[in-house]
Amino acid sequence: MNTRTFITGFVAGALLSAGATVWAVNKRNVDQEEKNLAIATQFYDLLLNQKDFDTGRKMIGNRYVQHNPNAVSGIEGIENHINMLKTTYPLNHGEIKHVFTNGDLVALHVHSKRTPDSAGNAVVDMFRIENGKVVEHWDVVQAVPEKPLNNNTMF
Repeated sequence: MNTRTFITGFVAGALLSAGATVWAVNKRNVDQEEKNLAIATQFYDLLLNQKDFDTGRKMIGNRYVQHNPNAVSGIEGIENHINMLKTTYPLNHGEIKHVFTNGDLVALHVHSKRTPDSAGNAVVDMFRIENGKVVEHWDVVQAVPEKPLNNNTMF
């Protein structure tokens, strides 16, 4: 195979691949993703900011799969977590800084503080929404340092 044949094949493949990517993006259901985003942000606020498990419980599906290895899976696990927040960290609050959605997944980039005067954590909470209900949760947590090594914000 000569170089010209290789480059022609490569360019043709790249164009076909780009076309497939555009098609896949166009197939996204933006209206549903917007609904999922609203569900996830409301769920987050009800449970973690307002600590209102009774109302938030209505937003959980027939299962709640927890992917944080330090948290108990299931509805009882999240109920226990919210009760712990009420008792131990009643001023716990998370400010949602960015939101991302793709299909049935919603990611929230949050500045979470257990107390108002703490530096807090940068958190990415990700939720899977099925039939209008939250059914899965993942999170990644990083402490906000007192003295960062650069002047960039984490948010």
